[in-house]
Amino acid sequence: MFCGISKADFLEKEAQELDQWLKNGNHGKMAYMENHFDKRLDPRLLVDDAKSVVSLMLNYFPENVQEDPSAPKISKYAYGMDYHFVIKDKLKELFAFIHGEIGEVGGRMFVDSAPVMDKAWAKRSGLGWMGKNTNIIHPKNGSFFFIAELILDLELECDGPMKDYCGTCTACIDECPTDAIVEPYVVDGSKCISYLTIELKDELLPKEFDGKMNDWMFGCDVCQDVCPWNRFSKPHSEAKFNPHENLLKMSKADWHDLTEDVFRELFRKSAVKRTKFSGLSRNLRFIK
Repeated sequence: MFCGISKADFLEKEAQELDQWLKNGNHGKMAYMENHFDKRLDPRLLVDDAKSVVSLMLNYFPENVQEDPSAPKISKYAYGMDYHFVIKDKLKELFAFIHGEIGEVGGRMFVDSAPVMDKAWAKRSGLGWMGKNTNIIHPKNGSFFFIAELILDLELECDGPMKDYCGTCTACIDECPTDAIVEPYVVDGSKCISYLTIELKDELLPKEFDGKMNDWMFGCDVCQDVCPWNRFSKPHSEAKFNPHENLLKMSKADWHDLTEDVFRELFRKSAVKRTKFSGLSRNLRFIK
């Protein structure tokens, strides 16, 4: 796990970028992205008298991947237990440790649980730079990380941002199956396979993406898999992120014969439950 600290302040540059991103409709049907605009940009509106944002990154890069290269694919982040549960427990431990060392400290923990711009804070606190695919990249460990925060009313010494080392590389832009990275550092969420397979709740996926899904049925890792910095990714050491014993063995035929009972067994505590069986079935039909 990596930790960095930044001052709890208004995200001025990000405010302009978010406003433009929303105006361009890059959030697709994720209407919630339009809510709480001010809170997304100012942590002091989330925590009274907030002074510091403690950003944390937890590695989820797996030791093994799906065995059948022709099988429908799941994003690596969803192989094991839902990260919200795992990280929330770790944040509670950290918060208790801070209380034990310092005394009464006010604050809140965040794991995708409120309008917090995770990547902006991780970038500010020096946990990596924001790549052209908008993922945070650590120079020695790549980008397969979950991001979380503690926003505290405690004045802490801040870390500074890191230099951007993407250089002239455009691998993520060139390889995106749906051309979702519309320009360096800007992703049109409505074209992203992760959005289409997880966030989009329509009964049918848009026809324009027929043949472009690269066999992804839940999420997509293409822009990370092709990133040269991910040659430095190291397998995680969190047992709860290990997949169900049968998950990586599933063949293409197994997935297309998936029953609701098998779905429940495979994904009992997984983030894949977000799509429900009906959503995953829709995705499987689309990429058949």
